[in-house]
Amino acid sequence: MRRYGKHTDEDDIRQRPNRKGNRPRTNIRPKHEDAAEGMVLTVDRGRLTVLIDDVPVTAMKARELGRKAAVVGDRVSVVGDLSGNKDTLARIVRIAGRSSVLRRTADDDDPYERVVVANADQLAIVTALADPEPRPRMIDRCLVAAYDGGLTPLLVLTKSDLAPPDKLLDLYGDLDIPYVVTSREELENGTAVARVREQLDGKVTAFVGHSGVGKTTLVNALVPGDRRRSTGHVNAVTGRGRHTTTSALALPLPDDAGWVVDTPGVRSFGLHHVDPSRVIHAFPDLEPGTENCPRACSHDEPDCALDAWVAEGHADPARLYSLRRLLATRERHEGD
Repeated sequence: MRRYGKHTDEDDIRQRPNRKGNRPRTNIRPKHEDAAEGMVLTVDRGRLTVLIDDVPVTAMKARELGRKAAVVGDRVSVVGDLSGNKDTLARIVRIAGRSSVLRRTADDDDPYERVVVANADQLAIVTALADPEPRPRMIDRCLVAAYDGGLTPLLVLTKSDLAPPDKLLDLYGDLDIPYVVTSREELENGTAVARVREQLDGKVTAFVGHSGVGKTTLVNALVPGDRRRSTGHVNAVTGRGRHTTTSALALPLPDDAGWVVDTPGVRSFGLHHVDPSRVIHAFPDLEPGTENCPRACSHDEPDCALDAWVAEGHADPARLYSLRRLLATRERHEGD
C-alpha cells in the first residue's frame, strides 16, 4: 500500500532517529585551510612532537590519513590546540611530499620497511676506528640506503686516537665521499665539533651508526643544550655498544645553522627495500655507459657494457669496482 501521496514534501518523509545523538557520517572531509605548518621532531608511541613557530606541540595522526604515517623530518599540517601546553593534543591532518627518505629493514629477508627520517639532505655515517672495530659492510649498506633515498653521504670517523684512519679512507677514496676524522681529545676541546659543523651548515643531517661508535656523544657536543641522550659503554667481550638512543630525534643546531637527527643505534641495516638498479644514479660518470647493457643487467656479469665503457677511458676502473662492491652489498647478509 502506498504510504505517501504523489507529491511529497520533505516534512512528509519519516527519518529513523539517531540513537547516539551525533551527526550522520559523511564522506566529505574538511579541507583544514587554516591548518598550521610544522616539522615532526620525534615520534613516541603514537604521539608526535611537532615544531610550529618555535613551539613544540604534541599531536596525533588524524584518522582520515589512514595507514599513512608521519616520521621525523616530515612537514605536516596541524589543527587543534597549538599552544604546546601540558595535556593538550593537536591533530595532524596532512603530510607534505618528501624530498628524501632514509629507509631500512631489520635484515635482508624482512619485507617490512621502516622509514627512519624524511626530508634529510645528508646522511652522516658515524664509524669508530677502534673500540669497536670498523665494519666496512655496515658502511657500504648505509651508503646504498643513502643513494637510494636521495641523501648525500658523509663519513664521520671517530676515535682516531686509538687507530689511524688511512686504511678505511683508502677503501672509500674512489667514491669521493666527504669525511671528517675526530679524536676524543678533539671532541673535548671543541676542534672536532667545529670541523663537523662545517659539513652540517644549512642542512638537515641524519646521524646513523651502530652502538658504541660515539654517535650520541658527538650529537650532544654539536647540540650542547640537549642532554636527553645518555651515552653508553662498549662491551669488552662482544665489542658492541649499548643502545642509548631509543627513538629518532631532530635537534636544531645553534644559530639556526641546520638540523641534526639522532637515530637509534643499529646492529644491522637491511636493504630488502632497495632496488639495485637505482644505485647506479650515484655514479654519474658510469651511468651513461649502461645504455648498451642487456635488459635487467646486474652490472656484474659478462655482458655488462660498463666494462667496455671503462676500457674506453670514460671512467676510472676504481669507480666500477666501487659500484660493484656496493651492489654486492645488497645481496649479502650483514655478517660482521
